[in-house]
Amino acid sequence: MLSNMLKAYKYRMYPTTEQVKQIWQHIGTCRFLYNWSLEQKIKAYQSENKSLNMYDLNMMIPELKKQFEWMGDTNSQSLQAVNRNVETAFKNFFRRKADFPKFKSKKNPVQSFQVPQHYEVLQGDNKVKLPKIGIVKTILHRTFVGLLKTATVSATNTGKYYISVLVDDGLKKPEPAPFNSKTTIGIDVGLTSFLVTSTGDKVDNPRYLKNSLARLKHLQQLVARKVKGSNNRKKAICKVAILHEQIANQRSDFLHQHSYKYVSENQAIAVETLNITGMLKNHCLARSISDVGWSEFFRQLEYKCNNFGKTILKIGRFEPSSKMCSICGTINHDLVLKDRAWTCESCSTTHDRDINAAINIKKMALQEQNLLPSFRVGTTR
Repeated sequence: MLSNMLKAYKYRMYPTTEQVKQIWQHIGTCRFLYNWSLEQKIKAYQSENKSLNMYDLNMMIPELKKQFEWMGDTNSQSLQAVNRNVETAFKNFFRRKADFPKFKSKKNPVQSFQVPQHYEVLQGDNKVKLPKIGIVKTILHRTFVGLLKTATVSATNTGKYYISVLVDDGLKKPEPAPFNSKTTIGIDVGLTSFLVTSTGDKVDNPRYLKNSLARLKHLQQLVARKVKGSNNRKKAICKVAILHEQIANQRSDFLHQHSYKYVSENQAIAVETLNITGMLKNHCLARSISDVGWSEFFRQLEYKCNNFGKTILKIGRFEPSSKMCSICGTINHDLVLKDRAWTCESCSTTHDRDINAAINIKKMALQEQNLLPSFRVGTTR
């Protein structure tokens, strides 16, 4: 049975000076409680071999409030949501979906806290009412209809405030539409070209970080010259953060445009499973790989396919998509990364490396779905 669709709507908030203090008080308290709860779980397991769940941790909050009276100024349900997040972090770790939970730092570029319920979104007035904080001016540029779920209030190190509202619209997720070889596209990602499709289309890598490195280097030098703890140093740090935010926004906009395009135009999308974490260990390519944003692109493709009733197909990371001839199936074992074109020794076909890989990704994915006959893999070396 298909579950209801949950959609998040993110809006810019414009709190008053007093509300800014209250927001940061909520953020600081929730961060403190997260670190405290994580420490309690670790100590309980190490000393007593006992696992504390979120209900055990919630029972400790009243005593903790007596010890730290300033915690009483924070919405109690936001504190309970913190312990739920701690438990979720451990579940993801034991299910091998994430690394071991880490303590939160106040130096993170984005800080946030959650409001599970008892908040209001006043769409007609462009305002949001938050418990313990009050009515905050918010630009509600998109309307929605549905049941309000958890809201997340976040603050960036550039002085901007946002609220992300999770809404259950009551609609069921669409069932995946049928697909075949004509309605399926293969996508191969790279560094020279951001992506190449099985139809021969190429999208250039915008290289947003690389294009801003000179400006970024200059701003970081200005930070290094300022006296630590001074207001001028804080202003210089803010300028660096603003540039990083601009780069991230440019990259996000680029990825959203292209992921939406290919999801809209095709019934199924075939991609290759990449070990991006392992690839980042290559110090020669790490910055370029981080700049191109493969992980975020694949994430956007996946959730958009789920929302629009499309199918995402994945092939294994060890499949020879680049080395295999898409015509006869012969594998070129001598192909190296610098070779952008090569000629098959069996059928004498000259291949563009990236287009050939995209075609093979599509064929391999459809072969696993029993929509294409098996490859005839050659033995010529």
